[in-house]
Amino acid sequence: MSSTLIISVIAIYFLLLFIISYITGRNDSNDTFFLGNRNSPWFVIAYGMIGTTLSGITFISVPGWVASSQFSYLQMVFGFFVGYFIISRILLPLYYKLNLTSIYVYLRDRFGHNAYKTGSSFFLLSRTIGASFRLFLIATVLQFAVFEDWNIPFYITVIITISLIWLYTYRSGMKTIIWTDTLQTTFMLATVLIISYTLLQNMDLSFISVVSLINESDYSKTFFFDDWTDKKYFFKQFFSGMFMAIVMTGLDQDQMQKNLSCKNLKDAQKNMFSFSLILIIVDVLFLSLGALLLIYSNEI
Repeated sequence: MSSTLIISVIAIYFLLLFIISYITGRNDSNDTFFLGNRNSPWFVIAYGMIGTTLSGITFISVPGWVASSQFSYLQMVFGFFVGYFIISRILLPLYYKLNLTSIYVYLRDRFGHNAYKTGSSFFLLSRTIGASFRLFLIATVLQFAVFEDWNIPFYITVIITISLIWLYTYRSGMKTIIWTDTLQTTFMLATVLIISYTLLQNMDLSFISVVSLINESDYSKTFFFDDWTDKKYFFKQFFSGMFMAIVMTGLDQDQMQKNLSCKNLKDAQKNMFSFSLILIIVDVLFLSLGALLLIYSNEI
């Protein structure tokens, strides 16, 4: 793929982001900025949360794990499902009952000002570190795929990436984020499907035959109950996933604020349940892509 084509696709993508930001960011009030006027469609949030939960790091890492861990990651994903159920039945009713904008206000009211400051500070710290890693990954891919051939230094690539992100988020609020997340999810899933389709064409396989091929391969083992010292042991993965979901989603301002922008608690719970089901399907797709890439690489 040529550098010009890659840049053209990126330019179109950011143009769409700018258009969404302009349309949804007009006449913003505080309530619109922070909570989207509490009228966000739950199904749009559920779909868009896939893109923010997985991100580009997942796109690269999850298929890569198949070589060493097979499909064991699904054990953690099933733990996610239980964690999201706990969030929908315990945390979301609490947040809606208190009519919160910032979920850390609950820490202040329940445990005091220091707990409020500590919780919000850890959120900012974790988001800064996570965003830095994702930015580094994106900039590295762009540098390797495009800018290295143009003899552009890596720090310039980083500046360009940060500038583009800042431009479309400068005046955007929750309503904008929800719809740009939807766009991000669509592009990510479309990329996975295009890559999978290309591999099927190159390997002369149908959908049914590829399911059988992956199932019969050495990469499809999902559940590990034999050795409790193994990092792939089921209960380690399952409970890790459950608690990770509660902490990284249920106690995360970014993820919960999207749920709080729903019309009511019932919609927010429907969003969380639908999201958890979609996430399982998407992770199966990512893992299948990883297995298919390994099978294809062994054949050529």
